Amino acid sequence: MALALYRKYRPATFAEVVGQEHVTTPLVNAVDGGRINHAYLFSGPRGCGKTSSARILARSLNCEQGPTSTPCGVCTSCVSLAPDGPGSIDVIEIDAASHGGVDDARDLRERAFFAPVNSRYKVYIVDEAHMVTTQGFNALLKVVEEPPEFLVFVFATTEPDKVLPTIRSRTHHYPFRLVPPATLRGLLEKTCAAEGVQVEPTVFPLVVRAGGGSVRDSLSILDQLLAGAGSEGVTYKSAVGLLGVTDDALLDETIDALAAHDPPGVFRAVDRVVEAGHDPRRFATDLLDRLRDLIVLDAVPDAGGNGLLDCPPDRLDLMSSQAQALGSATLSRMADTVHAGLTEMRGTTAPRLLLELVCARMLLPGTDGSAAATLQRLERIERRMSIAGEHAGRPVAEPSGSDAPVREARPGPAAVAPEHPARPVREFVRKSQAAAQAPSAPAAPQPAPRPAP
Repeated sequence: MALALYRKYRPATFAEVVGQEHVTTPLVNAVDGGRINHAYLFSGPRGCGKTSSARILARSLNCEQGPTSTPCGVCTSCVSLAPDGPGSIDVIEIDAASHGGVDDARDLRERAFFAPVNSRYKVYIVDEAHMVTTQGFNALLKVVEEPPEFLVFVFATTEPDKVLPTIRSRTHHYPFRLVPPATLRGLLEKTCAAEGVQVEPTVFPLVVRAGGGSVRDSLSILDQLLAGAGSEGVTYKSAVGLLGVTDDALLDETIDALAAHDPPGVFRAVDRVVEAGHDPRRFATDLLDRLRDLIVLDAVPDAGGNGLLDCPPDRLDLMSSQAQALGSATLSRMADTVHAGLTEMRGTTAPRLLLELVCARMLLPGTDGSAAATLQRLERIERRMSIAGEHAGRPVAEPSGSDAPVREARPGPAAVAPEHPARPVREFVRKSQAAAQAPSAPAAPQPAPRPAP
């Protein structure tokens, strides 16, 4: 049976931990400087290296050449605590999800005072520490506060706020983070090179986005792709089909139809999504991701060079033209519309119907009275007026022949673009919004009727 990639390439030293330099550097300095604490709290999202770092810390503390941040890898303790090693009797890993009760905590407390068998330190790694009950934490409080000199606790959790404050205050807290896309892509490329499998460059952004910054999740997805790869390696087409993501060509078709205000083109794209058997929710999620990329590219034209977007140059050029064709206000409102539609799609029995309604809302801003829809309509008016101004004054060729002289067009009064075409429209919108928000003036008092004689 093949070993999973996230187990095969599990880091064995602090130097091999990827994307967590803000944690590994202080730990290395503490171990090398002899400032070893009795309790640590590692928190962060899943798959970012908390448990692996806890094992590396135990390995560094019990190395025969240490404590050292660079274990020798040949002594009995290092071999036992290696990623593929059998483990050590003095390093105990506890899954708090199934052993978090008060009885388990009392049993741990009683065993904690026994000296290590053949190691320098006795290390307890408590995984999913937030699952320990309040009574269990209270039972551990005294031993965590005043442990023997050979005892070290390492608590790993994804929810540090659920750890009892009295326990949390007695630990050194190291928050782990999600790995940046550029760093994660480098790790994936290195892994593929070590495995000797050819992978198309366009596949890596799909894996990075599907992994969501988690190293373990990304390696699991890559492992699935490598397992199903043929002689040609992992292609973009096979990755799209296996991961269930939307093809870039279909997203480009949808974005271009939205920019051209082409309702038939948009609904044809939706029909293709459903006919291909794809999940409309997944298409909406991928469309929202694409709109996010366009918003970033519209705000930061050099987003590709800054590392904000991981796309080839030709893809960046196409997305830049799409962002310019849509405009900032339109992109912002479309992203809000798709995001709201995704919320409505949860648990619905007719996802296609809701997806078509979302597309209709993006195509028809006039049906929405919100400020975002008003800005989108205003942006369209500005674009039309600017286009009219660009066409005004261009030379017009005589229709009599190709060699006929060219005369200058004489624009009429209606064809001349004003110096600031959007200013009257913006002023009208501003006054209308101010009038709508202003409190109405109280009515003048009416004179009392005279009594009848």
